[in-house]
Amino acid sequence: MSRPLAIRLALGYLAISGLFVGVWASIAPHSFFSDFPGLGHMWAASDGRYNEHLVRDVGDLNLALVVVTIAAAVWCSRALVIAAAAAWIVYSVPHLAYHALNLDAVSSGDQAAEIVALVIPIVVAGVILGLSGRSEPAASG
Repeated sequence: MSRPLAIRLALGYLAISGLFVGVWASIAPHSFFSDFPGLGHMWAASDGRYNEHLVRDVGDLNLALVVVTIAAAVWCSRALVIAAAAAWIVYSVPHLAYHALNLDAVSSGDQAAEIVALVIPIVVAGVILGLSGRSEPAASG
């Protein structure tokens, strides 16, 4: 697999995950708060009172990340790819830290799933940084 394709696929994963959260939280904030991540699990509602403004802001932030991520996937310029991956890390590391320090807010059965779900975008963004940090090998001729 070529490096640009791998980068685009990783950026695509981040964009889809951001769209899932962003669209849901922006359009149906109470549903997002009560039901995220779905399938009978309630990770957001277990950690305090509902705040529509805060939930919509989270959705809108994710949609903004998606715009930059899609732009990076389309143009695949090194600077834009690095900026998009770094933005996901800046967003995701404190998010992971908060939840790791507050695992008692979710059921014991959901604790590992929540941490894994929060680690994945950090790993994917790290892979993107690793792939974009290396220059393409010179063509032999």
